Amino acid sequence: MLRGTHRYIFLARSMMRSFHVSGCPRYGKVAMSKFDPDAFLPFEKMMKNLGVVKERLKRPLTLSEKILYAHLDDPAKQEIERGKSYLRLRPDRVALQDATAQMTLMQFISSGLKRVAVPSTAHCDHLIEAQISGVKDLERAKDINKEVFDFLATACAKYGLGFWKPGSGIIHQIVLENYAFPGLLLIGTDSHTPNGGGLGCLCIGVGGADAVDVMANIPWELKCPTVIGVNLTGKISGWTSPKDVILKMAEILTVKGGTGAIVEYYGPGVESISCTGMATITNMGAEIGATTSLFPFNDRMISYLCATGRGDIANLASKFKDDLLTADKGCKYDRDIEIDLNKLEPLVNGPFTPDLAHPISKLGENSKKNGYPMDIKVGLIGSCTNSSYEDMGRCASIANDAIAHGLKACIPFNVTPGSEQVRATIARDGIIEVLSNFGGTVLANACGPCIGQWDRKDVKKGEKNTIVTSYNRNFTGRNDANPATHCFVTSPEMVTALSIAGRLDFNPLTDELIGKDGKSFKLKEPKGEELPEKGFDPGEDTYQAPPKNGDDIKVNVDPKSDRLQILEPFEKWDGKDYIDILVLIKIKGKCTTDHISAAGPWLKYRGHLDNISNNMFIGATNAENNEMNKVKNQKTGSFDAVPAVARDYKANKIKWCAVGEDNYGEGSSREHAALEPRHLGGVAIIVKSFARIHETNLKKQGLLALTFANPGDYDKIQPTSKISLLNLKDLAPGKPVECEIKNNGGSDKIQLNHTLNDQQIQWFKAGSALNLMKELAAGKGGGEKKK
Repeated sequence: MLRGTHRYIFLARSMMRSFHVSGCPRYGKVAMSKFDPDAFLPFEKMMKNLGVVKERLKRPLTLSEKILYAHLDDPAKQEIERGKSYLRLRPDRVALQDATAQMTLMQFISSGLKRVAVPSTAHCDHLIEAQISGVKDLERAKDINKEVFDFLATACAKYGLGFWKPGSGIIHQIVLENYAFPGLLLIGTDSHTPNGGGLGCLCIGVGGADAVDVMANIPWELKCPTVIGVNLTGKISGWTSPKDVILKMAEILTVKGGTGAIVEYYGPGVESISCTGMATITNMGAEIGATTSLFPFNDRMISYLCATGRGDIANLASKFKDDLLTADKGCKYDRDIEIDLNKLEPLVNGPFTPDLAHPISKLGENSKKNGYPMDIKVGLIGSCTNSSYEDMGRCASIANDAIAHGLKACIPFNVTPGSEQVRATIARDGIIEVLSNFGGTVLANACGPCIGQWDRKDVKKGEKNTIVTSYNRNFTGRNDANPATHCFVTSPEMVTALSIAGRLDFNPLTDELIGKDGKSFKLKEPKGEELPEKGFDPGEDTYQAPPKNGDDIKVNVDPKSDRLQILEPFEKWDGKDYIDILVLIKIKGKCTTDHISAAGPWLKYRGHLDNISNNMFIGATNAENNEMNKVKNQKTGSFDAVPAVARDYKANKIKWCAVGEDNYGEGSSREHAALEPRHLGGVAIIVKSFARIHETNLKKQGLLALTFANPGDYDKIQPTSKISLLNLKDLAPGKPVECEIKNNGGSDKIQLNHTLNDQQIQWFKAGSALNLMKELAAGKGGGEKKK
């Protein structure tokens, strides 16, 4: 009798035998999910589109190209050139998380449309703060955020979105368990949306305005990505985990090396990685700036689909494996990388950036040399990156080994299940009991400390300390709002082992521990089942399906609310050049979306643009004084908080810009980092380079996203400079913007580049993409016409 994971693998291999689509015959309809009975897998349409594109391009295609081009709005006429052309695409579905869903739905409401055009869902996962334990924290969050949750529930019901209530789990795990399928094109308002690539999907993080386009049945625009091919050889084993693959990729590519590219994994090593392990790798592709990442369809995916009750999807996908869900032989990548999994050592990356990699054998030495605090204060496992059944089982095996020797975690050890289904299943199978006996505290099925939702009490703000997590990001102050916290990201297995020793200089591969009996021992290599032998326990039902017709449902927003605010349209461009605009802030060093619009305690204002704008740039370092949230008001000569100075400029009708360095806007997809500068009177962001999602978000809100043609010109702009952006009436794709910089009576002229295409220029002229959408819907044309 076949048991557990082996049973699913047997089913997978049975399905994979000798399927081939010849001439694309018609197959029976299969629903995309049990929640969308009237929306069907689009394989046949994809094959038709793909046939048109292949006939035009006459070359082998990568897997990501197949899926992407099969979703083109007009495959016969679409210009296709990697890294240059803008693709107009028709995604299959949209996913929103609660922090970004508020503003996204506000924008959708402003559009005047009655119902979303594609299957869409909203997920409550960001607004639950970790404080005591899962049950208590969840109840507290429901009470504190009642107004927001009620708004989301009623808006979803009215406009046709599925609604996952608080406690259901993290958006990306819910998508993987219920909505992802090989070949899917999904956009989600969270940067870790690429998690779905573990199931052979193209899942791409976007800002809310992009999501509104798709929900409004408007083709979604994406610059045609380049493709990075990663050949995995060897086999994952021992202490090495899938997390180490993406940590190694971060070391190779850095936080910006994947910008504008899709990362496509292939090779014999893929077969040694579970579906959820592949999702871990694609999830954290966001940390290298990648548009998204994915794996080819294989039996591990079929096993997971069968285990999650989607055998019919697995069966149909198997029939399209070779033609649609696998790269063509002889396809070319823009960059090739090879990783030998046999030689891959467990990595621990950080602090303060996810691309600073330390092999576990060097971690202690490197930490001492750099003066990192050696004692670990807290260990945290879970998050959307590492909270699968397999992850939790492997951690429990380490915990059991320690307990057998009379040991447990010597520091606080927090566990975040990724979903209610995972929580219920690991509770049933005794894994939670083991982790609790180990000293663990099980938090709510939510993002929690990973996004700064952590009411941390064990250290004071400013106190230098170390934490280790299985999360994805470790920017300054990210987890606990303490800029002195040194956060290291690693695998959940390594977090568990380090939590037993409590120090960064412990290597479980070589070092011994002293048991309660005084005898030394080495931890055994972690082991865990890929999938539960008894199947998944769905746990509590937390899904709200939309009614067939939501016309009678009222969505109320109290004008006095400090959490929610109906959006007012931004002003159209007046047709004039920007002359002598001020520099609000010249930013020094790294500037992520966390620096531009902090999360943590500010998450509660994500539905109220004016209130959340009080966090604009408060985490960015001012080049003038090397301080945060302290800039000079050029009108008054006095220093004040950045938002206060911006508000004063706006009140006095003074336009301003912000200046930054490389990879500006990396990190989260939060469009508040673009909305806030626009709301407070900004007209342009001028930097050395942009992160992909943020650059698009700026364009969508009518801001000019400009880059120095000569990066050295950054030094020519001073905090006291006056900037003029000239000949804007002639703004055109590929044509630089002329910029005049005035300093102390002298002036310099420089060139600023942009990536605006014709439609995006219309966004600028209309004041925002949403303004243009409303103009077109009203039949008033496409923004201001050239004279």
